[in-house]
Amino acid sequence: MALFRLATTRVSGTHLSPVTTIFVRNLSENTDLRDVLTKKVPVEQEKVKAFRKQYGATKVGEVNVDMMYGGMRGIKGLVTETSVLDPDEGIRFRGFSIPECQKLLPKAPGGSEPLPEGLFWLLVTGDVPSESQAKALSKEWANRADLPSHVVTMLNNFPANLH
Repeated sequence: MALFRLATTRVSGTHLSPVTTIFVRNLSENTDLRDVLTKKVPVEQEKVKAFRKQYGATKVGEVNVDMMYGGMRGIKGLVTETSVLDPDEGIRFRGFSIPECQKLLPKAPGGSEPLPEGLFWLLVTGDVPSESQAKALSKEWANRADLPSHVVTMLNNFPANLH
């Protein structure tokens, strides 16, 4: 969606401020990630379909052999919606810089850094999560943390020199 947002911003000339974006994104207090995604995915699929229909034949760059052997440097090879690595600004997660994420994402009580669950929610949904959404995801992960006994047995039975 980063490319989609960039293109639509350039085409329409509108851009929401981070504060406005957060307000709009946090209107939903649904803490069930599956429910949130069930509603969001079809909408995003339609946006991408319309974007591809309008811009599908647009050329975005040229590639030379040195670029291919150089680890894809400078090649727009894939549209990613979760993060962008800008050579000047650094990494942005769903449009937010690391310092912005540190300010916006929920933190553990008494903590100063964002919870991994908050960043995960942001990456998966594109929304800055509320504290209740991050806590619900933490609870879900804790409930799924135990490995079934047959998996533990299998792991324990692997040879010690297995790489």
